[in-house]
Amino acid sequence: MKNNMTINELGKKLSEMYENALEGDKVAMVHLFSIRYAKIIRENHYVANDILKHTELKNGEKISDKYYAEINKGINIAKYVIEKKSILDFIKLH
Repeated sequence: MKNNMTINELGKKLSEMYENALEGDKVAMVHLFSIRYAKIIRENHYVANDILKHTELKNGEKISDKYYAEINKGINIAKYVIEKKSILDFIKLH
């Protein structure tokens, strides 16, 4: 994962994760995005509303700004969790 992403890149990644989520998992994907990219978001002083402004779905719309709280929740819990994929990748290497 790139350590220094632009807000445009983060918006694109959030859009992809949101659109590719299984039905019923959209909010979970917003949380996962926030957990996965929390360090980059914090280090660059990006804010949730600005990330949402840089999203674009296939239908041309933006992800609703109501998700700003979900992004902030993910950022806040990121320091307490490890993504399952990261653990599995670590185990495969060792």
